[in-house]
Amino acid sequence: MAQRRMLAIDLGASSGRGIIGSFDGKKISLSEIHRFSNDPVMTVGGFFWDTYRLLHEIKTAVLASSADGGADTLAVDTWGCDYGYLDKKGILLSNPYHYRDARTDGVPEYVFNNMIPREELYGITGIQSMNFNTLYQLIADMRDRPWLHETADKILNMPDLLGYLLTGQMKSEYTIVSTGALLDAKKREWAYGLLDRVGLKSSLFCDLVEPGYDLGPLLPFIEEETGKTGVRVVKVGSHDTASAVLSVPAEKGDFLYISSGTWSLMGTENPEPVLGGGALKYDFTNEGGVFGTIRLLKNIMGLWLEQECRRQWTREGTKYSFDELTAAACKAIPLRSIVNPDDALFAPAGNMPERIREYCRATGQHVPESVGEIVRCIFESLALRYRWTAEKLEEMTGRRYPVINIVGGGTKEETLSRFAADASGKIVSAGPVEATAAGNIAMQAIAAGEIGDIWQAREVIRNSFEVKEYSPDRNAKSAWDDAYGRFLSLPEKVEVH
Repeated sequence: MAQRRMLAIDLGASSGRGIIGSFDGKKISLSEIHRFSNDPVMTVGGFFWDTYRLLHEIKTAVLASSADGGADTLAVDTWGCDYGYLDKKGILLSNPYHYRDARTDGVPEYVFNNMIPREELYGITGIQSMNFNTLYQLIADMRDRPWLHETADKILNMPDLLGYLLTGQMKSEYTIVSTGALLDAKKREWAYGLLDRVGLKSSLFCDLVEPGYDLGPLLPFIEEETGKTGVRVVKVGSHDTASAVLSVPAEKGDFLYISSGTWSLMGTENPEPVLGGGALKYDFTNEGGVFGTIRLLKNIMGLWLEQECRRQWTREGTKYSFDELTAAACKAIPLRSIVNPDDALFAPAGNMPERIREYCRATGQHVPESVGEIVRCIFESLALRYRWTAEKLEEMTGRRYPVINIVGGGTKEETLSRFAADASGKIVSAGPVEATAAGNIAMQAIAAGEIGDIWQAREVIRNSFEVKEYSPDRNAKSAWDDAYGRFLSLPEKVEVH
């Protein structure tokens, strides 16, 4: 009997891939068949995603799969929060805004002061307050482009929008919707009272479905374009972190994870949301996972800082590989300069090396000048932020976690994994690299009845992919403890001039 072939469309903030997966009963195998850049566009009116370009690339991936034996099912995962508007005829009214667009600056504060207090909003949604939460983006749209709300018939988050453009079916998948502060975290349905309170039409929002839902075949003209494969589109954990967490190769329920890439999403898996106490105080988020799980996590700025530094150095005339940046960091003096990677100073695109220098200057630290000093500052600061996050998760859950599981592309930065072990005093288990695609494929296999549940999927992942372990260097403990004390003393927000 031929093995089922599954196509994962994994869209990140800078690139996308089409990956064919198969399952032989014990292991998942992955094969990349199409890779492409995802290039947001700065133009009149803001910073946008090029949706139809992404649709074209998905079609190209399906066509490539048809030339390589075809695929039985297809599933799309993307980043969270962003969305598009559709009119009564189902036509996209505007390209979706990029979550880093500046239009939402100050919107959370406006909402808390004029619509609903932060504590009450958190008690409903369980979502940490970030400028780009879907709720704040929609309110910014009502202020800046009210005609969209008057004209729109439906809104869909990015993977749901792309699923609709492929199949003609409008459904909102639970894990992706859960990122935007629009769901009732306990009831796991649209927070209709909240929508009414902030002036959002409830009719804009589509029926919710769970991972595993069969969206149906491709539209006839797309089927014609892409080789008549007969592929069906299914829903997985459409938020890329939900798919990545499914692929964490843990053997029991009590585990910490970091989905590491442009962002570091660090958390644990719970059966129910945590809506008060430390979760509210420390601004953690409760996002939906597969099989009804809740991902209690913190959004940490992640390798965005290194990526944006690299872009700046390229603009200045020197293009470094990531291996060259890591090598330079390893030669720099340890634990000399520390930043809070989640300071708002580091969120926008721009001259990141200079912002890191400004931060260190403003906090009275050694100002890193060389490439190696800056990259080492980034890695060590992330490792210290991981330690802080692990401590807060243990405080909130009352559980002790001896291991941090790091999955995703960030596991290629072995130095960061080693620093994470040293800073936290915990074992770091790193892998798989292709965590999101592996989780996407695993959920497709579950939907097909080939894998039974979440724990069998994780057993399959352990059998299928390389995982490396890093133990903390006990000789470095006092130096990291001292650095952590300095990290904790950093101001909540740094003002630079």
